[in-house]
Amino acid sequence: MRDRAAAQVSRIVITSGEPAGIGPDICASLAQSDWDCELIVAGDESVLGQAATALGLPLSLRRFDPGAARVAHRAGTLCVLPVATVAPVQPGRLDPRNAPYVLQMLNLACDGCRDGTFDAMVTAPVQKSVIMDSKVEFTGHTEYLAQRCGARLPVMMLVGEDLRVALVTTHLPLSEVPRAITAQRLEDTIRIVHADLQRLFRLANPRLLLLGLNPHAGESGHLGREEVEIIEPLVERLKREGICITGPVPADSAFTQDQRRGADVIIAMYHDQGLPVLKYAAFDTAVNVTLGLSIVRTSVDHGTALALARSGKASDGSLRSALSLAIVLAR
Repeated sequence: MRDRAAAQVSRIVITSGEPAGIGPDICASLAQSDWDCELIVAGDESVLGQAATALGLPLSLRRFDPGAARVAHRAGTLCVLPVATVAPVQPGRLDPRNAPYVLQMLNLACDGCRDGTFDAMVTAPVQKSVIMDSKVEFTGHTEYLAQRCGARLPVMMLVGEDLRVALVTTHLPLSEVPRAITAQRLEDTIRIVHADLQRLFRLANPRLLLLGLNPHAGESGHLGREEVEIIEPLVERLKREGICITGPVPADSAFTQDQRRGADVIIAMYHDQGLPVLKYAAFDTAVNVTLGLSIVRTSVDHGTALALARSGKASDGSLRSALSLAIVLAR
């Protein structure tokens, strides 16, 4: 009975992110609560310990043993998957020499999820610019993990309050978005969102609300042809297959209560079309979920906040939400 109970405890790994940012701080803060999972934080033990000391948080560190029985996390302790920084860490000051350290944490966590060592991974924020300054091509967590998992198309979905918002395109200049909205990319995105809402969120027949690209969803072609030529024909074909999808809907009215009540997810065409509303509703608690991967990955929905590192002013709300959701999805 004891072995069965241990096996049912999910094992979640958190990558502590940019060492000069608030990642180590919010990991140390998170560790002050009991959690219904085995919690492992990937990072440099000395950086995590120093963050806890700077914040005045009691924290007993121990190294992760993959062969040990799984036990639920208890407040004031932290199980660490050790990864050593390359250069000394100064809070608030970026150092490209530590870019390989950040990527190594992601590699270990991702590979551990793929081989079954971990049931899910949660990512604290990284600084994309400093990784690129180290001469590594890095457009973000989502794309990096997708490449490592061999996923053809990852889909970013943000979850907060009673909203789910998925994106067809992510970090693209606005001028490049219309060219990226191809029939194939749009269809692939919709199918991934539909499948993972069934697989991960246990929604038997998810209801999808698809936004138009142009103002007023193109106004019957007078404000853009993408809706008429690409989006509407695809939506009709998917409806005939049995997918519950509505659209294209004008973005300026899609987030009203009536529209949201009829949808399990809103699919936006580009980053700033969908995310401002979600962040307004749930800035401190929003969670980023990557769909289309072979693993479960959630993330905070904020940056490294370098100016707040080791100050005690950083909120761990988004990380708590990301961990809570990872526990649910891992089951």
